[in-house]
Amino acid sequence: MNGTAAIVGGASSGMGLAIARTLAAEGCLVTMMARDPKRLEAAASEIPGAMPVAGDVRDEEALREVVERTARERGRLDIVVNNAGGPPPGTFESTPADAWAEAFELSLHSAVRLTRLALPHLRTSGRGRVVNITSWSVREPIPNLMLSNAIRPGVVGWAKTLSHELGPDGITVNTIAPGKIDTPRVREVCAHLPDPEEARRRDLALIPARRLGRPEEVAAAVAFLCSEPGGYVSGVVLPVDGGLLRGIW
Repeated sequence: MNGTAAIVGGASSGMGLAIARTLAAEGCLVTMMARDPKRLEAAASEIPGAMPVAGDVRDEEALREVVERTARERGRLDIVVNNAGGPPPGTFESTPADAWAEAFELSLHSAVRLTRLALPHLRTSGRGRVVNITSWSVREPIPNLMLSNAIRPGVVGWAKTLSHELGPDGITVNTIAPGKIDTPRVREVCAHLPDPEEARRRDLALIPARRLGRPEEVAAAVAFLCSEPGGYVSGVVLPVDGGLLRGIW
């Protein structure tokens, strides 16, 4: 990926940060986007050549700025990694009505907007890549995650359709479906449960690998999809889940 340029969302921690590090290690010039300027600056300072651009992925003007700055300062834009935090947990009855629109903006509309803004540059690149980070909920609904179960599969439908439309332009569109990954968000959610250790044991018992995934393992899958050898893979949903999903497809 030497000489390519990428935008990575949610890049100040967790999977987004691991993706930014991995792409940079492969020679890509990475623009890192996240909401918290201080955390983002600190994270970017550890990655050679990284450019931090603070902003909320739900804000169209912030997305426009990150695309324009990347294209202007890098001279190109080849890769977009749509990544953002997940919507809050809850059942149908416990989820307030206004949370549905917020989840749509965060988990689906942000990816649509950023990709649309980046598309002219991805076409010019001739080897454009769009990778969406979702959740294993796109394949198997997760209890108490009504919003994620309902909204995130829409990313897959959009991405599959887009892969057909953009294939003639040399652009691939793929989706990563992480399972239980050891990120700050997962640790924070677990810490608020009545018995965190018991919850962790239950989680591990469901995973054939008997461990949580590492953010770097998700990042490695993203790096392959963004590479030249990954150029014939498009329209797929790739689980990185230690075998957690039970379905055949």
